[in-house]
Amino acid sequence: MNGLLILVPIALFLGGLGLAAFIWSLKSGQYEDLEGAAERILFDEDEG
Repeated sequence: MNGLLILVPIALFLGGLGLAAFIWSLKSGQYEDLEGAAERILFDEDEG
């Protein structure tokens, strides 16, 4: 039972940290061009 008093707050903190990172990635535009990234891998752009 004493272990739960330590593990539950840690789990809540880590969950909140993950949620904050996800919201930050949404606001910074990480998910705006999903089709472009999927198509870019198919084309060979070797300009060297």
